[in-house]
Amino acid sequence: MASTVSASVGEWRVALRARLGDDIVLSARDEMIPYCRDWHGDVTSDAVAVLRPRTTEQVAEAVKLCRELGLSIVPQGGNTGLVLGGIPDADQNQVVLSLERMNKIRQIDADDFSAVVEAGCILSELKDAVAEKGMFFPLALGAQGTCRIGGNVSTNAGGINVLRYGMTRELIFGLEVVLPDGSIFDGLSTLRKDNRGIDLKQLFIGAEGTLGIITAVSVKLTPYPDQVATALLGLSSLDDAIKLFRRARRDCCDLMSAFEFMPPLAFTLAKEAMPDLPIPIAADYPAYVLMEISGSGLVDIDDLMGRFLEAVMEEGIVVDGTIAASQAQARNLWLIREGMNEGQAKRGMHLRTDVSVKLSQLASFVADAEAAVEVAVPGATCVSYGHVGDGNVHLNVLPTAGSTAEQRMEQIYKAKAAINAILDGYQGSISAEHGIGRLKRGDFEERLSPVRRQLLTAIKLAIDPDQMMNPGCQLNFVLNS
Repeated sequence: MASTVSASVGEWRVALRARLGDDIVLSARDEMIPYCRDWHGDVTSDAVAVLRPRTTEQVAEAVKLCRELGLSIVPQGGNTGLVLGGIPDADQNQVVLSLERMNKIRQIDADDFSAVVEAGCILSELKDAVAEKGMFFPLALGAQGTCRIGGNVSTNAGGINVLRYGMTRELIFGLEVVLPDGSIFDGLSTLRKDNRGIDLKQLFIGAEGTLGIITAVSVKLTPYPDQVATALLGLSSLDDAIKLFRRARRDCCDLMSAFEFMPPLAFTLAKEAMPDLPIPIAADYPAYVLMEISGSGLVDIDDLMGRFLEAVMEEGIVVDGTIAASQAQARNLWLIREGMNEGQAKRGMHLRTDVSVKLSQLASFVADAEAAVEVAVPGATCVSYGHVGDGNVHLNVLPTAGSTAEQRMEQIYKAKAAINAILDGYQGSISAEHGIGRLKRGDFEERLSPVRRQLLTAIKLAIDPDQMMNPGCQLNFVLNS
């Protein structure tokens, strides 16, 4: 970095305050803890300081100063990530740069079906603001009341609507990014077609802050889907869920916006988290599907859902089911899916995976992986669920009851190794939507081909030669030679 002179943490804090001001710099331990702890509270670290700029220019000034001081920067959005990509791991020389104060919606253009929003805007607030204009931003996540759009872009977030609208990458027109030298890349175009060479924004989408700090985003909007039909269905097997999905893709076409599968254990976990949550279907079927179709204009969504379910129940693909009769009922159905996650968290530290395989292999992969976990960790509980339409499975593992913290960690390690071994046989991905962060870096590096590593390293060193941006995240780029 520009500065080679070592300094104490106290001296760094003095220098940060002198240039940036007390309003921007936090350094008291109790103030910094929320920015240095992961979402589930499993890991707590420390930092030299937390910087909270209010403008892109202040971000640029902070980056330039950190470069001068020899400090590394960990960019952070809503800190809702699941792979430790947004918290520091070396408190002696890292600062957290939070975008939470950069939360303005700069522009909503109803004619252009676009919006320009600062990176710190909470996802649900963006969705609500464009809905008031009769439009829809389709990214939908369980953490949407807390996560921020810059983090969504930096991790290329997925969510429940991927099968219809795609990953976050497909919802972005352009970006504004502060680069590691403090310069500002202004790529906030809202053009739908722009083929002027390499699409530079793609370098930063999914890069988890390792190449620069996203400060604003221009996003694609769609007409608001004012008709939504949501159904919770009981099936005889996960194979039938795959069969149902193929049928739904044919009969409901692109109007299907979500298709989630869950095990019967989902209801137990959801009730543990939300005791008053109504369960409107028997909880003893081998597999469940939470399905949603939506649209606007002249399409009759309720009629489409009714006719579709009538046909598949007559054929025996679906055994039982319920259709939400109101928005409140639909919300309760989705709370089962969200409550399942909270229920797992209440049972303590456990393995959370985010893998993907070909859609046609999803059922067999789940069966093979769960069998491998049972061999590796007898008595552990597998909770397999996810997005059928994009092959994304969250195969989580709850350690055996009564395990000590040390035993839990050992079981988590064994279960992860067993699942990854099966996944490699299916040529799947260790990260479907959560990113790599620090948690999955080892698994990521083990599976990198030499050519891919060479390309990633070349990009990193071209943009961030001093390796000051989110070091330790994604890949160890440090050259030992």
